[in-house]
Order: sequence, then C-alpha cells, then structure tokens
Amino acid sequence: MNIFITGAAGFLGSHLCDLFIREGHSVIGMDNFITGNPDNLAHLAGNPAFTFYKHDVSNYIFVPQKIDAVLHFASPASPNPKSPSGYFNLPIQTMKAGALGTHNTLGLAKAHKARYLLASTSEIYGDPTEHPQKESYCGNVDTIGTRAVYDEAKRFAEALTMAYYRTHNVDTRIVRIFNTYGPRMDLMDGRALPNFLKQALCGKSLTVYGDGMQTRSFCYVDDLIDGIYRLLLSDEHYPVNIGNADEMTILDFARTIQSITENKVEISFLKNDRSERDPQRRQPDITRAREILDWEPKINLKEGLLKTIPYFRTKLELA
Repeated sequence: MNIFITGAAGFLGSHLCDLFIREGHSVIGMDNFITGNPDNLAHLAGNPAFTFYKHDVSNYIFVPQKIDAVLHFASPASPNPKSPSGYFNLPIQTMKAGALGTHNTLGLAKAHKARYLLASTSEIYGDPTEHPQKESYCGNVDTIGTRAVYDEAKRFAEALTMAYYRTHNVDTRIVRIFNTYGPRMDLMDGRALPNFLKQALCGKSLTVYGDGMQTRSFCYVDDLIDGIYRLLLSDEHYPVNIGNADEMTILDFARTIQSITENKVEISFLKNDRSERDPQRRQPDITRAREILDWEPKINLKEGLLKTIPYFRTKLELA
C-alpha cells in the first residue's frame, strides 16, 4: 500500500513510518515541525519507499500520488505548560489540527477512496468517573478548561470522522491512545515518565505531585504501533482503546524508576495543583482490542524502560 501519515516527524508518527516501510509499504509523510522533530526521520533520508512534504495539515492538502490509507497523527500532544511545543502554548494550532486537519485528511481519504485512521486519545474521557475506561464511556470533561483545546479537538475529530463514515462511506477507524513511551519521546513532554527519567538519570530527586496515589498505565511504543497497524487492517469502524491495562500509582512508578536507574536521591512531594483537571485515574479497558484485533501488550514496564533509557541518556548528553 501507499500510506499517507500526518505528524510523521512526531514520536508516534515516525515509528509508524518505520513499521509500514518495514512491512513493505511506501510512506508519504507530512509534518510542519511545530512539534515534530526532523531527527526522527533523518534515518529515512534517501529511502525510495519514503516521501516527505513539509506542510500544515490545517491548510488544504494535495498529494499527487495514489494513496491507499490516510493516518492522521498531527497534533501537539504535550500537557507540559512549560513546553513551547505543548498544547497549552499552542492552543489555536491544536484546535486547528483536530478540526481543520481532520477535515482535510478525511477529504483526502474520500478523494482517493482510501481507508482512514484517526489518532484519538484517552483524554477524551476527561477526568473519568468510570474505571477502567471502556469505549462506551462518554467521559467527564471540562469543555472550557485549559486542557480542553486538546481534549475537545480530539472529541470533535472523532465526531467528524464518524460523520464521514456515515455520510460519505469513508472507510474509517479511530484509535484511542493511552499513555505511551519509548525512544523518540519528547523529553519536554511533561508527563510522569519523561519527567522521572530525566530526574533519575541526572541524579536528582523525583518530584511526585500530591500523595502519588493518582494512577496511570504505560504502554511501550512497539506494542502501541502494532495495535494501530492491526486496527488499520481490520474492518472495525468504531473507537478502540489501545494501551496497557496494567495500572499503577505514580508513587509506585517513581519507585520503579528509582530502582531501574539506581538513583539514590529520595523522592520529593509537591503540592498537586488541580486547576488543570489532570486526570486522577487512567486505565484502558482493552477487551475490544483483544477480541477484534487479537492484540494486547507484550512488553512489560521494566523491559520497556530498559529499551527507552539509552535514548534518554543520549539526549541528555547532547543537551
């Protein structure tokens, strides 16, 4: 197939480029580098199976090549208010990527009679009152809070995708992505894993907000990409959660990082500012992924961290 991927220079987009090329497909990547990193695609330079366009998906997209599948992964995704590439500092661009970008990529898929896959997120569930979160759960969301630019952009994108499926018979799929980590992750992402790894590898105290009893589940990038690939090749049109169902508290996660990195500095606790409505519990129900895609994660947390740490060490040495 000839695969078109937006956000190709991002953490997930670049891994998807690699997977499709590895599987014998050709890839057309698109990114405007607002949040994507050109280094993530440097190894594909000169590869005849890879073509790249620098372009903003919020603007009309024209691709002369025949396209068999469109994957829309372009969007700021970092919740770090201090990151210049996070959605707190790029609110309009985030909304545009979710709204105009989804509209443009759906139009592209329609024109090429291509299958379409939207990258959605667990953030559409908001600060959930249902646990674990099933795809049928409609969420507990704040539509006007500072996080809403990302959450609502993705919720709108899902609605538009389903509208194109129902109205224009576009062959759509929706993946709801839960916390994912691995090489090429943005060190300034702002979530627990990059924060803790940076602190531990630099021999600093890991900073835990509140009492650390808030929970997350962590999926290694190779597992996630495999799930997305299976979803694209499936006939499923409704949203599917892809993530690791092994839930753990942030405090236990910090202790795990301490142990693996052999960092001896004690964990410190900071006041938890709830003004940004950071979800307190996050765990996917992956029953549908198991039943529909015959998929579940294979790489445990320790193994995944050992695969990720060398990348972080290299980046920290270059910083």
